[in-house]
Amino acid sequence: MRRHFSGHPLSISYYFAISYLVIAATSKSATQCLAFAFRPPSVGSYDLSPRRIVSCLCESKQKRESAVPESGADDEVINGSSPPDLIGNNNVHDHADHAHKHKTIDGKEYTHSHHRPRRKMELSWCGRNACSEGTPIRERIVGTHNHVEFEGPATGQVMYEWAETPSKAEVGAEARLGETGRSVAPPSVLLLVKRGDDKLLKVAAEAVQNLTALDIDILLHPELSAKMKHYFGVDSENIKLFEPLLVPGYGGSHLKPRGMTKAQLQENLEKHRDRYSSSDDTDAGPDLICTLGGDGLLMYASTLFQGPVPPILCVAGGSMGFLTPFQQEEMVDAIATALGIVKDEETNESSIDEGPAYFPGGGVEPVAARPIISPSYTDEEGSQWSGLTEHPDFYDDQYLKPKFKFGAYNRICLSMRMRLDCRIVNREGVVRARFSVLNEVVIDRGSSPYLANLECFCDDVHLTTVQADGVIFSTPSGSTAYSMSAGGSVVHPAVPAILVTPICPHVLSFRPMVFPDHVVLRCYVPDDARADASVAFDGKARRELHRGDSVQIQMSAHPVPTINRMDHSSDWLNSLKRNFNFNSRVRQGPL
Repeated sequence: MRRHFSGHPLSISYYFAISYLVIAATSKSATQCLAFAFRPPSVGSYDLSPRRIVSCLCESKQKRESAVPESGADDEVINGSSPPDLIGNNNVHDHADHAHKHKTIDGKEYTHSHHRPRRKMELSWCGRNACSEGTPIRERIVGTHNHVEFEGPATGQVMYEWAETPSKAEVGAEARLGETGRSVAPPSVLLLVKRGDDKLLKVAAEAVQNLTALDIDILLHPELSAKMKHYFGVDSENIKLFEPLLVPGYGGSHLKPRGMTKAQLQENLEKHRDRYSSSDDTDAGPDLICTLGGDGLLMYASTLFQGPVPPILCVAGGSMGFLTPFQQEEMVDAIATALGIVKDEETNESSIDEGPAYFPGGGVEPVAARPIISPSYTDEEGSQWSGLTEHPDFYDDQYLKPKFKFGAYNRICLSMRMRLDCRIVNREGVVRARFSVLNEVVIDRGSSPYLANLECFCDDVHLTTVQADGVIFSTPSGSTAYSMSAGGSVVHPAVPAILVTPICPHVLSFRPMVFPDHVVLRCYVPDDARADASVAFDGKARRELHRGDSVQIQMSAHPVPTINRMDHSSDWLNSLKRNFNFNSRVRQGPL
């Protein structure tokens, strides 16, 4: 056959030739024979007949068997006319004991060895300021070929436990000695109650009587403390007045937006910082926060602690209660268990739900709850009492019947709810306001009839030009709030991410986005904008954004730890189903 096929291209002879080529494809002679067969002869035609290819392979095989290896026989001179080796062919040598292959290309000799060690790759994490060289990270290098693998998941279930648990005899003592011999302060709880609800005020008063009897310090707002004393006669030495500690640099009233020079702005800022109290060891805040209300009360607790936040136990008392997994009748037991006051491993009480509950780590027996005191208990003289030192016989077995248990292996599950560190910066680079946000930051057009015009950046790389009613920057906890109503994704609270959701964009291609938590997002009002914009932090603290002002958004170093009734996934999914009827419909019947 020359140039044109004289028969069917899939004839038996061609099948025979192709099969022979596949068998001999690993040999160097097959490669050379193919190159020779495809080389055009002097007459300008190609000899691709099966007989010609098989004949070439047979002749190459006979020459290879009759050849005697000599020194330097493995050296190969590559010139422009000889064919190259097959890529990925490891059996290019006739003798397996040769470890090196020598090649000469353009007069230069190259040596390749299959046993030479490779250079070691090293990984590190780099943030906005520096790289974490030498510190353990999630990614790792495995093997000699620099394979990159994950050490494990990026997140997981966070749990806590107290290093020292007081015994029954120590409960009620004026001072407890720790491992170092120093006096250990009694546990303290900040109690926040929803305003204007007399029923919740009564529940809180009964809980305070229970907790103060167990020598637990209760921190109350002055107004709440006065109401409990006036209406319910609740008064104790363990009740303390709570004044929030303001963190330097946070807030939004320390700078005026206009009418000041840069020096005056800086001077006013320093004066404002002097009004803040320092958070030192003498007043480090409560061990636990208990909110008796709705989700808004949890957000209020977040605003009270712009810096580090103690664990928060949320008791349902509002209308929806998406973030409040505990019931009012469980309040005292849950607080005592969360504080780790007692640990009764001999009790066999079941959990809140019927049957064994699931707990992280495979355990089915959680921590026993703390015994409580009935607020209606009266002595023989008809007067109500409090305090364990007056009644040491309180710890009889008939009273040690906790209502429920939660946690796992004496540990309490937490949801580490990410917050956003948000700053308003003017044209001169001065920070006008700073807030820690639990749910979302909303930049919108405010009262202007025009669209909001914003230029947004991600790590100083232009992201997009926003021409819409506004844009939402949300945390995973806030993904089920305003962001979800605007079409954003619902994100698990343990996912470290920042959600960007447009509000009624005047373009079809602006879709919701999700960014990792290490990025810095920034939006500013350009000089050619038709009107000013407005920004709100968790629905409050609204500020105007003038032309040239920008909002910088990044992950806060201080999350809000909320205590789980079971674990973070169970609480979150149960809330979705209970409050939003998540993916609920009539089940399709079988055929």
